[in-house]
Amino acid sequence: MAKKNPLTFKATMAQISVPASSANVGPGFDCLAIALDLRDRYAAQVLDEQLIDVDVTGEGAESFAKEGKPGQKNLIIKSMMRGFEHMGGKPRGIALRALNTIPHGKGLGSSAAAIVGGLSLARSLVLSGEQFMSNEELISLATELEGHPDNVAAAFYGGATIAWIEKIADQTVGKAVSIPVAAEINALLLVPDTALSTAKARKLLPESISHQDAVLNSSRTALLVHALSQRPDLLFAATEDLLHQKYRAQAMPKTIDLISKLRGAGLAAVLSGAGPSVLVLYSGTDSEIDQIQSQVSDIAKGFNSMKLQIARTGVE
Repeated sequence: MAKKNPLTFKATMAQISVPASSANVGPGFDCLAIALDLRDRYAAQVLDEQLIDVDVTGEGAESFAKEGKPGQKNLIIKSMMRGFEHMGGKPRGIALRALNTIPHGKGLGSSAAAIVGGLSLARSLVLSGEQFMSNEELISLATELEGHPDNVAAAFYGGATIAWIEKIADQTVGKAVSIPVAAEINALLLVPDTALSTAKARKLLPESISHQDAVLNSSRTALLVHALSQRPDLLFAATEDLLHQKYRAQAMPKTIDLISKLRGAGLAAVLSGAGPSVLVLYSGTDSEIDQIQSQVSDIAKGFNSMKLQIARTGVE
């Protein structure tokens, strides 16, 4: 796409919010994700002076202050700069304010939120920004920065998403589509105090699995798309996984044990992303939901529980 130069930056502040996301949802490794109504909020403005002014509150604020990170190293800023570069120009300076609520290192897409948020802020700060960066281009850039498209797709579109990577003209391009989520589906999130990096969790996965396990995961992934959109009663069967969760047990034994207990009780419990948080999907009346939360609290000692709605919209 031909870029229009020079860019015209808006003088007004841009404000957005980005939801948390839970990737894989059991069997859909690196392709399925669901957005959760737990949002980071960002505000940014273009400056005339050569200055990157960043202030972070909430999740990650303490480590940001302790490490004394220059503004240029902030992931939101890096993503904004990548977005500006793609559109054909960069401002002299940026002021950024971030209010983070998504836990870091818990498998809830905090980095994806920062990346999608940064790219969306950059686009919002450019006059007619959508002409310089389409939604499809934003997803591809976010995939480039994140390394995989599942979380960024859910963070951008909301609801549930299917994401994949294509090779186009020797370039790796992230792509995604939205799938509807039945209105009665909600989520219970169980978050431990411990954190785990995605890179470490990925190193535990085997190079190959059996044909039988691959068939099971393929069938469950296909079923999960139908269960999420039309048949919530099939969520328990649809969230069965043999591809990645059991192999991560040595890094998060309490998490995998909790998932086993919850599924033993008939609940559609899965590892949230690379963990160590647990996601439980369910549908039902308020009284049934409260009963489920009470049931889970008896099993999930050492985990903080959050009853969340599915984020029906993504970045906004």
